[in-house]
Amino acid sequence: MGRALAALALDPGGLGGLVLRARAGPARAAFEAALARLPGQARRIHPDTPDAVLFGGLDVAASLAAGRGVQSAGLAGTPCRLLLPMAERTRAGLAARLGQMLDAGRGHSLIALDEGAEPDEAVPPALAERLAFHIDLTALRARDAEIALPAPADLDAARAALHATTLPEGAAATLTTLAARFGIDSLRAPLMALRAARALAALDGAAEATADHLREAAELVYPSRATQMPEADEPPNEDEPPPPPEEDSRDGGEDEAAQDLPDDILVAAIAARLPAGLLDPARAAAMRGGPAANGGAGDRQAGRHRGRPMPARPGRPDGRARIDPVATLRAAAPWQTLRRAAAGAPVERVIVRPADIHLARFETRRDRLLIFAVDASGSAALARLAEAKGAVELLLAQAYARRDQVALVAFRGTGAETLLPPTRALVQAKRRLAALPGGGGTPLAAGLLAAGEMAAQARRQGLSPFLACLTDGRGNIALDGTPGREAALEDAHTVAARLRAGGLPALLIDTAARPGPQGAGIAAAMGARYLALPRADATRLSAAIGAARDDLAG
Repeated sequence: MGRALAALALDPGGLGGLVLRARAGPARAAFEAALARLPGQARRIHPDTPDAVLFGGLDVAASLAAGRGVQSAGLAGTPCRLLLPMAERTRAGLAARLGQMLDAGRGHSLIALDEGAEPDEAVPPALAERLAFHIDLTALRARDAEIALPAPADLDAARAALHATTLPEGAAATLTTLAARFGIDSLRAPLMALRAARALAALDGAAEATADHLREAAELVYPSRATQMPEADEPPNEDEPPPPPEEDSRDGGEDEAAQDLPDDILVAAIAARLPAGLLDPARAAAMRGGPAANGGAGDRQAGRHRGRPMPARPGRPDGRARIDPVATLRAAAPWQTLRRAAAGAPVERVIVRPADIHLARFETRRDRLLIFAVDASGSAALARLAEAKGAVELLLAQAYARRDQVALVAFRGTGAETLLPPTRALVQAKRRLAALPGGGGTPLAAGLLAAGEMAAQARRQGLSPFLACLTDGRGNIALDGTPGREAALEDAHTVAARLRAGGLPALLIDTAARPGPQGAGIAAAMGARYLALPRADATRLSAAIGAARDDLAG
């Protein structure tokens, strides 16, 4: 990792940057500390960085203060190292604009911090392709997180010698052929590998890159881009005589570095560093730029340009929010007499200061998700499931008008099962609900846990979840699948408290023939509204859930 950072410090414009996949922790902290020791200016951006910050534009606040148009240069005008946290959330538009900055060749580099938790949460492929190195610190232990960098004087000397460092003859053909064997179809990869080999040679004080530099460069650039394992070479036919050696009139030593590096050694070196999920479908979809390439963040909720208007507030224009002209002029109006007198301005001129600027605000409503967690255990399971099925179908009929989605989780036996993922499709819902299983123990904690995980995923996708749990509260299966009412009740209370801490609005419907304290206790631990409806039909269930949902949402 230290060698990659040092090479990037020598040739930031040629190598583009790197992708670091790591969650917050000691390993990432050590990397950022090493990054701060590199020479050059560094600027931090975010996945919603506007174009005005990148490419410049009219600086509204400075223009109002100066009384004339003032243009800002933006980050594109000055070579610097850009640090992008949460890079897996980068939208396609920003990825294209950052790629445009890197392709301009002004000396910019990008450090993309990939904090994705799932394989399909990754940096956009169009942007990752322009970054030479990909480093994964997910499995790195804290004690192995030390990063050694050359001294600043050594970096300066290597940077000065970089332009005179050469590559051996045949290096380009060797690295290009190697990239093709690993299914890398972009020519950027061998070009970056060649630049990396030159930078590594300059770091070692060599006038020409050696075989070790070529191998190290291939190990740093190729593994994250590989899409296939290279095919094994066919064994030679023993019946055929070996081909005669080719005569070479050139002096030896000029291209020995490339020729003395057998392909099998290079292939083995890169294969040892290939990611474990090379052939994983999610990873393949992310590398192709499919729908899952930018997953994990959910649909962006527009709250700056459309929706229900809200009172404007003072703020600084950042290129994302609109200026509210009426509120801005209303704030500036009381001061016009004093400002005109101080500036000697004519009466017709309106003097607006940066402090007068008000930004428009809007409120948008997100789609809601109703999660049914249904107790499908015991002798009364069929009746409860029939009621839940009818309630779900009634709510689905209203989903189009209310912008609601519905999901169904059933728990019985030793665990929980998602019978109906979030959907508004009435036909699909009816097919999934046609035959619901029933009977067995009551794993109440597992059902609440599954519903909570679905709610957390819904929030990441931009939905507002609401949980409706239909149970008698008499759990008898613990989270580990072992029977026992005491352990099962303790696990259920623990999970319920976790849901309450997460702020999940919920309703618990006690379906026991004689409601007891168990259901009310679970509802209290979950912070949910409690309704005892032992003889409720589908219509009453739908009405009760709708009323509770609207009350909690309001």
